[in-house]
Amino acid sequence: MATGGGALRRQRAAEADGMAVASFVLGLIGLLLFNLVLGPFALVLGALALGRGTGRRGRAVLGMALGAADLVVLAVALIGGHGALWQIG
Repeated sequence: MATGGGALRRQRAAEADGMAVASFVLGLIGLLLFNLVLGPFALVLGALALGRGTGRRGRAVLGMALGAADLVVLAVALIGGHGALWQIG
């Protein structure tokens, strides 16, 4: 029974590490593309990874910071473009 608990703990840690990396990657991509969607995903995944005790704490925090930066970039683009991100014609 003791080995089963250790395996479950390692699996949860691996999942948390994957969430931390995903948070970082989504936050980084979100700076250029789809920041309205990828920013919040990066924030949530980073928070979940930290909550589950990831070994990649720095990546999770950086992913959350990039997710917040995604939303700031979106806000600045909307304000600068007077509410329009794209202009056709």
